[in-house]
Order: sequence, then structure tokens, then C-alpha cells
Amino acid sequence: MSPAVPAPGYGALLERAEACAARRDIDQAIALYGAALVQKPADPYVLVQLSYMHSLRGQYRKALACAMQAHATGTSSPKVLDELLPRLRTFNEIPALLECIKRMLPASRMSIPALIRAAAQLSYVNLPDQAIVLLDEARRADPDYPTTLLARTQVLTYLGRFREAEQDVARALKRAPEIAQGWWLQAALRRQQPTSHHVDAIKAQLQRPGRSAADVALLGFALHKELDDLGDTQGAWQALMLGCRAKRSTLQYETGASYRLMQALAAFTPPPTPATGNAGATPIFIVGMHRSGTTLLEQMMDGSPHVRGIGELYDFTSAMRHATDHHCRGVIDTTIVERAQRADLAAAGQRYLDGIAWRLQGEAFFTDKLPSNFLNIGFIAAALPQARILHLVRDPVETCFSNLRELFSEANPYSYDLQELAAYYRQYRALMAHWHRRFPGRILDVEYARLVREPEAVLRQVCAFCGLDFDPAMLELAGRQRGVVTASAVQVRGGIQARDVPKWAPYANHLAPLIQALRRPD
Repeated sequence: MSPAVPAPGYGALLERAEACAARRDIDQAIALYGAALVQKPADPYVLVQLSYMHSLRGQYRKALACAMQAHATGTSSPKVLDELLPRLRTFNEIPALLECIKRMLPASRMSIPALIRAAAQLSYVNLPDQAIVLLDEARRADPDYPTTLLARTQVLTYLGRFREAEQDVARALKRAPEIAQGWWLQAALRRQQPTSHHVDAIKAQLQRPGRSAADVALLGFALHKELDDLGDTQGAWQALMLGCRAKRSTLQYETGASYRLMQALAAFTPPPTPATGNAGATPIFIVGMHRSGTTLLEQMMDGSPHVRGIGELYDFTSAMRHATDHHCRGVIDTTIVERAQRADLAAAGQRYLDGIAWRLQGEAFFTDKLPSNFLNIGFIAAALPQARILHLVRDPVETCFSNLRELFSEANPYSYDLQELAAYYRQYRALMAHWHRRFPGRILDVEYARLVREPEAVLRQVCAFCGLDFDPAMLELAGRQRGVVTASAVQVRGGIQARDVPKWAPYANHLAPLIQALRRPD
């Protein structure tokens, strides 16, 4: 009889698990990490790896449970916390994330890369005031480190501290002009002038050998912004198309997939709505296409003492993932739609409110300004019967052109091709028409053109719909201190701006295919 083969040791199990994870053999990786956890129960490193694997498997609740178990160990390991922070942010477990950051303090003993990464997580969850504290420490430790200066530029922009942001980005580019992100950040901070611009420098960087598609996208969009400021429409369009093509080459997107998703949403029949709302403050969802004026409306509403403007939140996305036990990329997918028919949406609504509560300071209302929550309206109506839904409506060409010239991160992959952009807009428009038919009286359309020309009249209408008293302070945008963590961080600081000539007008000939596609019936 041959002797029993000893079970693999902890180190061997981890090595095999990580090899399986690297080749995307997810089931085997989960099994091996689980075996390692038997040998070292509550090992925070293994729990974090298991959380990643369960997310890739689509198992949201298991992935969340592993991340929270890792947090509960009280680990202070920099290596583990470095991976745990983005996990907790993925699940919108922000109090746990903040507690983990406290374990890393004081900031003076954190490495510069750790400070930058922790600040990024704080920025992602709309806490730029806390992010800048860590970046200030990173800058103190090394005043000339370009990565710190660029991260600080972004957060200072969110905070409206544009002069400081310009100083930091200029310092970074002096040290490392090859970093494409710096030129993109710099271009957005102010309107360029004939005697003060960076066009030649950006063009020179575009000629640098070995540029990645991501670099070309950043530089192309930066060049577009500066040439547009200078009135060179033809050059600006060519730069924009260069940037769009480069960005589109890095993305996986198919118009048919978004069409199928919206068809599934339109076919969704929510369960009966409870007679009463959930316990907690009343959410005001501000939805629509990106670049339709949602940030401006939220900035106005935050002027009321009864409203807390929180910004773009993914908490409702997390609540729906938990309710359907499905982890997906993006805000939603067809699996969530299918499973939502059997999910406890009232529980999802309460989970959402419980997860938001830490952000409030006694306000009766708060705004959730994630534009793409227009996809979630059917679920919101069922999960949060007391919620108010404000839908920003802006001229289709203005909206699409504004999307086209905005370089997003991984969101909005449809926005870099004229035909794909027009197709998505038409799908969005059809879905919103469906929501209005399905939920009459639950959604208020807010016309952007009226909002900027008759702000008080529109805000009074909005307040009446939401059950709020109008407050004149809502119109006083100058001097607002709240951070604005959106692509409109610079524009919204300029106050209410009504244009007599739309921004897209000089580009009308170039936009003809888009305009023609938008005019097709839905």
C-alpha cells in the first residue's frame, strides 16, 4: 500500500491558485484559494483574491462577503489594503473603505504610491476634500513627482481650485512632458488664447514615437480643446476625430448589445409597488444622457438647506447587483433585468438608502446624479416609490456633440463614433418615452434650454414636483465650495450660461451624418 500523498502546503496552493487566476480558470482558482483558506482561516490576502474571483464569476454576494470578511480581520498590511480598497469601492462599502484608510494613517508614514492610490479611491466616491489631504502629503514628500502633481491637478479641478491646478500640471509637464494625461488636464483648465496656448507642444508630443492608443486619445482631445478655443474649427475637428478613433480602438462596444438591453428593459414588468416608501431620506434621481446639464441642476438644488447634493453614485447599481446576485460590467446588463423579475426590489431600495445614510447630515432629500440611471428607472420606481426622478432634456445635437468631444474613462463607449452615438441617443430617447408611458407622473422632464434662460421658473417647477420649498439660494452658484467630481467640474463653476449660438454650429458640416441619423424616426 503506497503512502498517502501529503496535501499541498499553503504556499503551493497560493502559487497554483494564482496561476489559474492568470489564465482565467476561475472555478479552479476559487477551489484552490478556498483550500488555502482552510489552512489559514480568515487570511485577508486570500479573502481579497477570492473576492476578485467571485466577481469574475458573476457572484456578487460571495464577492462582497469575501471583501467584507477581509475588512473585518482588521488587517493593516499595506499590500492587502492596496487591493482591498478598490474592492470595497466596487461594492460601495464606503464606511469600510474609510476605516481601512484610517489604518494606513498617519499619511506621513505612507509611501507616495499608496497615498496616490488611496486618494484615487476617495475621489472615485465623491470625497475630493479627503483625497486632497493625502495628495498634499505626497506633494510635501516629493514636490516634483509628476504622478502626484497630475493626481493633484485632477482633484484640485474637482474642488474648483483652478489656479493651483494649473501650477501643478505645468510643473508636472516641465518634468515629464511625455505624459499625455498632463496635456489633456491642462487644456481643460481654462480657455486658451492666441498668445497663450500649448498647441505646438501637443502636436510635438503626438509625433513622439511609440505613442499608445490611449496616449493619442488624450493628446487628440487636448489638441481639439485648444484649437476649438482658438477658433480653428477644421484643425479642431481633425484632432477630435484622431482622438475618437484612438479611444474607440481600445473599447469593446456593439450597438446591437445596447439595443437588446434597452428592449429587455422596456419589456420588464416590475412587481407591485409597496403603498409606502422606504425608511430614510427622499432620493432625487437626476438622469438623462451624459452632458445634458445634470451637474448644473444638481449644483442648483444643493443650494437648498433641505437637499444634499452627493454627485454621481453607483449605490443603486450595487443594490441591484446584490438583489440579483450578479456582478456585471457597466451599470446594468440583461442578466440583471431577467433576474430582477424575481428579486426583492423593496429590499434593494432599503439597502440603497441604508448605504447612503452616512453621507447625510439630517437633510430630508439628496440628489443622485448618475445620468445613466435612466436605465434603472423601472427598478427605481418599484424599489423606491417615494423617489423623485428628474430627467434632463437637451437638444439632441448639442447633447451628442458634447458627448463626442468629451473623453470619458471606460463609460459611454458609444460616444466616439457618429453613427454609434446617434444610434445610442435614439435608443435612449425611445426608452425614456417608454418610461413616461409606463410611469405617468413619476418623471419630470427638465428642459436644459429653459433651465439656463429661466432658472427660477424652472427651479420652482422642480421644487414643486419634489415636494420642496424654493429657496433663492439655489440660484446663487458663485462661491459654492462643494466638490464636483464630474466632467463638468470646470464649466459648472462658470455659473449659468445660455448660448445664442450652439457650440456645435461651426461643426455643422462635419456633423451632418449625425444630424441626419438623429432625425430618423425611433
